[in-house]
Amino acid sequence: MKVGFLGPKATFTELAVKKVFPGYELEPYRTIPESMDAIVDIKVDLAVVPVENALEGSVNITLDYLTHVVQIPIVGEITLPIKQHLMVHPGNMERWHDVSVVYSHSHAIAQCHKFLHTHFQGVPIDSVSSTAAAAKMVMESPGINAAAIANELAAKEYGLAIVQKNIHDFDYNHTSFFVLSEQNLDFELISGSAHYKTTLMVTLPSDQAGALHQVLSAFAWRKLNLSKIESRPMKTGIGNYFFIIDLEMKLDEVLIPGAIAELEALGCGVKVLGSYPSIIVDLD
Repeated sequence: MKVGFLGPKATFTELAVKKVFPGYELEPYRTIPESMDAIVDIKVDLAVVPVENALEGSVNITLDYLTHVVQIPIVGEITLPIKQHLMVHPGNMERWHDVSVVYSHSHAIAQCHKFLHTHFQGVPIDSVSSTAAAAKMVMESPGINAAAIANELAAKEYGLAIVQKNIHDFDYNHTSFFVLSEQNLDFELISGSAHYKTTLMVTLPSDQAGALHQVLSAFAWRKLNLSKIESRPMKTGIGNYFFIIDLEMKLDEVLIPGAIAELEALGCGVKVLGSYPSIIVDLD
């Protein structure tokens, strides 16, 4: 079985994949949409893409591509602790305080704001497609005194020296990744997790006062626990939004279908994006 993921090698996504799918064939892709397209084009059996970080919130490109472009079920969720390190080319270890540029993914940069503000005021901070891509750029440009923010696997993969460890602003730094597949993948068996989530996409009826309150009430009186509700633009005009709602339970035969029927009776559009096991893995 082949697993597609956001590459290049040594991204946090690959760390998550290796923890849960050891021994599987891995295929890195340059972007999150390319990772999803690989499923549609039958190049991989499943894809793993980042969806949310505890410090920086949702990965919008994942949610938007999943809801607007492709129709791929969510079959699992992996949550991984994130440890960000500052690394340089070994030849520049003694000069890391004087780097001329820092590369990383935009989320990683935001997660390390305090460190960067303290040590690199005035230094250009350039956003690239992934933390591993940043490490690769530093490795390929030894003549530039550049640094990357990335993980320990990236330092090993690209031969960089870690000069400052754990530079993220807050200790609880975790990222969740969706496992996507059009096949009947038994992620509960693979992951060993019996904790389930169900994710819904809900569009509200137009010009109806109190519609969101009615949506939440449909879950509340059934005692369905919501762990997340997030609005995303429908891309049809200013003020037009849909909602991503996470329920802390498996899709059953009574409660969730009853809530969906009630929402549809109110004029809402409802789509089940997935009902899937969720697992937290360790880096150790």
